[in-house]
Amino acid sequence: MYYSDDDMLMLSGIQHFVYCPRQWALIHLDQQWAENRLTAEGEILHQNVDDPFLRQKNGNRITLRSISIASKRLGLYGVTDAVELIPADSKENSITHPKYPGFWHLLPIEYKHGHTKPDRRDEVQVAAQTICLEEQYGIHIEQAALFYFETRSREYVEMSQELRDFTEECARNMHKIFASGILPAISQSKSCRNCSLNGICMPEISKCNAVQAYLKEYLNEETS
Repeated sequence: MYYSDDDMLMLSGIQHFVYCPRQWALIHLDQQWAENRLTAEGEILHQNVDDPFLRQKNGNRITLRSISIASKRLGLYGVTDAVELIPADSKENSITHPKYPGFWHLLPIEYKHGHTKPDRRDEVQVAAQTICLEEQYGIHIEQAALFYFETRSREYVEMSQELRDFTEECARNMHKIFASGILPAISQSKSCRNCSLNGICMPEISKCNAVQAYLKEYLNEETS
């Protein structure tokens, strides 16, 4: 299945979808958003990363910033953090660039301010970017990368068929929910504590927790 231009969804949303489909729907269906420390830190990080005029050269590799990408198969569009051009020996699975002679393999790189996540949200996001680049340039990319600022480390993501299938499944489910216009049901987990939309998603529960925290602190002061 291929999606039309009118049906395209934001690729950046796939990380929210993997984290919590309801969070994704609140943002993309209900246009809800709220900042917390984690979202603010991420925004500051990407202000420094997403410079389309920045070109970095590291040895024989060249890093391009903020490349517009899209996949009609996934029905997603967005902008990459970075794509590294790696010299290639032939035109097989490589591209040419108007400013840099020769053939180049592509390595998509997604920057994250934290560390490795317990779920797959980061690798799915960079996998979706990879699939977009493959579709746009008619090539096959075997590997992508995630760079975590907290640990100052790069982690490579192998583009396995299982990861590709999971990424496509997430994209299909995003489109199904968006077409239905119905928010997924609440599913509480440990992830809810760090969600910036917790108070919007579950206002009554959040209010109750706030009251309980206040009473606990007040009673502790009274008995101390």
